[in-house]
Amino acid sequence: MHCPFCGHAETKVNDSRLAAEGAQIRRRRECLACGERFTTFETAELLMPLIIKNDRTRVPFDEHKLRGGIEKSLEKRPVSREAIEEAVTHVGRKLRALGEREVSSRQIGELVMEELHGLDEVAYVRFASVYRQFQDVEAFREEIEQLGRRRARNPRSDQLSLLPADSDLATPKPRKRK
Repeated sequence: MHCPFCGHAETKVNDSRLAAEGAQIRRRRECLACGERFTTFETAELLMPLIIKNDRTRVPFDEHKLRGGIEKSLEKRPVSREAIEEAVTHVGRKLRALGEREVSSRQIGELVMEELHGLDEVAYVRFASVYRQFQDVEAFREEIEQLGRRRARNPRSDQLSLLPADSDLATPKPRKRK
């Protein structure tokens, strides 16, 4: 590793530890010539599939473009930067797990919609409107109604129930006597 301060080719590693949930190794280095210290991050280089766009052209996967699309749909929404990074990471992992050399942009859109559905429903509808190319208000209405039906079938686990479970109502609990 060349020193970023003096360009000397020899440095020594003073400390190594895992970073980014074990996806990186953080190394603290010291230049043997000038004595300056600096940090490097080491990650595995994983090949991502080529993306087949709707016009049948093939482009390399671009994580920055993926992040930009997710951030655009989450604009002015109460979602943390960490949650956005986690969503980008999940999509990347799912793409690698497919084991394909080429993946359609449609598949990526579906993966992003899965992530957004779990993060923020408004962002999900925003992304769906662009991704599915809604032509009118009726398309928005249909998507929102479908979202409501899905929510009724699978209530969000991060929400507390306002009422006790039905089984709790059916069998009254005995009172303790003093």
